[in-house]
Amino acid sequence: MVKGWRNWPIAVEEWQISYFLSATDRYLARLIIVPLLSSLIVAAMLLVLDRMLRLFDFVASEGGPVSVVWKMLANLLPEYLSLGIPIGVMLGILLAFRKIALSSELDVLLAVGQSYWRLLRVPFMFAAFFALLNLAILGFVQPYTRYAYEGLRFELRSGALGASIKVGEFTRLGKNMTLRIEKSADQGRQLSGIFVMARQSDGKSLAVTAQTGRFLATDDPDVIILRLGSGTLINNAPGFKTPRVLTFAAHDLPIDLPKIESFRGRGQGQRELTLPELIRIGRSPKATPIVVAEMRSQFHFRLVQVVVMLFLPILAIALAVPPKRSTSAIGVFLSIVMLVAYYKINEYAEGMGSLGLVNPVAAIWVPFALFIALVGWMFYTLAYVPGGQPIGGIDRIFGKLFEGVKALFARIVKRPR
Repeated sequence: MVKGWRNWPIAVEEWQISYFLSATDRYLARLIIVPLLSSLIVAAMLLVLDRMLRLFDFVASEGGPVSVVWKMLANLLPEYLSLGIPIGVMLGILLAFRKIALSSELDVLLAVGQSYWRLLRVPFMFAAFFALLNLAILGFVQPYTRYAYEGLRFELRSGALGASIKVGEFTRLGKNMTLRIEKSADQGRQLSGIFVMARQSDGKSLAVTAQTGRFLATDDPDVIILRLGSGTLINNAPGFKTPRVLTFAAHDLPIDLPKIESFRGRGQGQRELTLPELIRIGRSPKATPIVVAEMRSQFHFRLVQVVVMLFLPILAIALAVPPKRSTSAIGVFLSIVMLVAYYKINEYAEGMGSLGLVNPVAAIWVPFALFIALVGWMFYTLAYVPGGQPIGGIDRIFGKLFEGVKALFARIVKRPR
């Protein structure tokens, strides 16, 4: 009796899970979670890898440290997650239902009284959870990470991140100094083959060549010391009849660092504003019509990306069930094409609305209504039309094309040489 009382919280928890989620629901959840997370991670990593190569080229061309690449990628990750989450939810649900459809488990579930709407309970739970997650990313996280990413780009271009002087090239330090380094070793600590040319506003000039050198920090953050060794210094001025030449074993040359402008404030671009900020600026009486159009377009663009996720389970199950006696994976291919095409249409509509060419609300929500109407028709055909198959015609067309290509390839192979 005591043992039973000790275990009653676990028993109540198991009863609650069993009450809200049947054995079929838990089975579907296990089938969905693995491909969902796998698709999400793969989609995000593919987008990151594509950008990583371009960032490495950009950082290398600017002479910045490699570590800044990882910071920039970390700030881009929320943006890529917002794109990868819908793909992961779609493929996770689609692949799970495709598996039970090919193994005839779906027919058994339907035969014992389970409807398509009842089977969508768990997919809708996944879609609602990830829609809230995507709302948090798009509405509140991504604006700050996007601003941080642009800040890193600015600092990299301006040299605030300690961009290295390119070896073998003439580098301007401010308006009046030019520096060239022939070789660099020990991560820039040991320099050789140094040439420095400095001019002043009163006409004085200084030319220095040295065999070795290194940079030293000072108490003044705007000044560094270039300690040169074994070189020659040529000093010239308008009052000198001939330039003065000095040979030295060691010489410290102070260098004034160019002033770096501070980065702009957050919010100059609508992509860097949170959802409450978009609403506040869009409703401000001081906002111009163009600003209002930009704020409204961006707000509805982000909102529709979240709302459309609630309809992805319906689209996934409509594309997951192949025609009878067919194992075609055309539904998987078609789901990705539809999502990407719809996202690009939304981007174009958001751009048109931001320019004020069309009403932002109509530009965003009319394509959404058409997309949902197509999804509803596909699901109705599958669930309520006897023998209905929304992708049956497309599957037959692709089947005939595949057979034609296969026959053509066979003729080419058998053709005598």
